[in-house]
Amino acid sequence: QVQLVESGGGLVQAGGSLRLSCAASGRTFSGYTMGWFRQAPGEERSFVALIVWSTGITNYADSVKGRFTISRDVAKNTVYLQMNSLKPADTAVYYCRAAQGSYRYWGQGTQVTVSS
Repeated sequence: QVQLVESGGGLVQAGGSLRLSCAASGRTFSGYTMGWFRQAPGEERSFVALIVWSTGITNYADSVKGRFTISRDVAKNTVYLQMNSLKPADTAVYYCRAAQGSYRYWGQGTQVTVSS
């Protein structure tokens, strides 16, 4: 059974940085794509960034390009989201997702709040 546990959220001022972590367990993830999504109050969950576990290839939403960096530590089975130059518009619950084919697994989410 896949388990994803996010951590690292919190309150930060605009312009600050946070690093989110997603600890993955339950299987090997070599065939998975790992992603970060976010959901602000009253909005739908939206894509932030993804990384292909086996190759390290990444992709980002336009709104975070140049500010956020996704990475993974294969030995620790952990995915990271380094968030720099944070804006109030980045305030949301951030979720980690593991995907393979039609299978989707989600973490419980971690709150990120950016004050102006």
